[in-house]
Amino acid sequence: MRIAIATDAWYPQPNGVVRVVGTVRDKLVARGHDVRVMSPDQFLTIPCPTYSEIRLAVMPARKVARWLQDVRPDAVHIATEGPIGSATRAFCIKHGWPFSTAFHTKFPEYVQARTGLPLDWLYNSARKFHAPSGAVMIPAPAVFRELEGRGFTNLKLWSHGVDTDIFKPMAKDYLDLPRPIFMFIGRVTVDKNLPAFLDCKLPGSKVVVGSGPAREQLIKKYPETPFLIAADDAELARYYNAADAFVFPSRTDTFGLVMLEALACGVPVAAFPVTGPLDVIGAEGPGVLDENLAMAAIKALDIAPELCREWALGFSWEQVTDQFIDYLQPLNQGTAIADQAEERRVQAAQ
Repeated sequence: MRIAIATDAWYPQPNGVVRVVGTVRDKLVARGHDVRVMSPDQFLTIPCPTYSEIRLAVMPARKVARWLQDVRPDAVHIATEGPIGSATRAFCIKHGWPFSTAFHTKFPEYVQARTGLPLDWLYNSARKFHAPSGAVMIPAPAVFRELEGRGFTNLKLWSHGVDTDIFKPMAKDYLDLPRPIFMFIGRVTVDKNLPAFLDCKLPGSKVVVGSGPAREQLIKKYPETPFLIAADDAELARYYNAADAFVFPSRTDTFGLVMLEALACGVPVAAFPVTGPLDVIGAEGPGVLDENLAMAAIKALDIAPELCREWALGFSWEQVTDQFIDYLQPLNQGTAIADQAEERRVQAAQ
């Protein structure tokens, strides 16, 4: 099958969306599928307001249209709601092509945190974006229920996985800091709610690993906390393993893939009882969910590493890929090719 994936988040961005889309792409290719990705690195880009590390494609509509015509896909998947995703959506609607989408990130909450715009207005906009999608892939049951309550349709539950060959238990000697070591790994942005972790009164050390627009401000505010950046997944796994507990203070993540990576390394999780942690950890998983985050972090130290690893092994990328294929919306190739020919005739006449 030839699959076209449109995404506004791609390498070298270090975030969960890139991890999911990139891993699924690799798994599909390994199964013999022809996967084409349209991403920001193929365009002139500008920095995303308030998050300069994210690059946004400038006026991508014409190039996206040519790409889709040339690829002649059997299915189109739109991974993000940015300029590339929007251009792909517009093309598919214009030509009557079915497509699938994914709701990886709670962008309404993120935009509200940065702009103060009403949350209901932002969710209305998100609902309109996904309304024509034949399958809106949702990473967690709690997010599924929330979006269903907000009037989203065609929702499909689509879990995420973890690479347990990369993220696995190793020696805990990578950091020479007082123990216990409480760690956060992820994007350093306002929506990750890091002050809730960094303000906790905890013994030992607190460590943050990751990049993002809030990093410099937090370094100044919390000079006693090491702020580190991993060069690659191998070093990232070493950082996870150096921790005694992984603290996840976000209240807005749709899933929280970093929690699975920590668990795969044998590190228990402490988090708030909200969307994301409730789906990854729940009532029985190897972590502690409590509104008192400091207490949750202390209690998490008592959880055996073997339980964490065993839990993570239940989240398979192969199952994630199976679901992705099931949710794709096949095109009628006869109609698609006719549309492409007509589009080329129109362009030639202009």
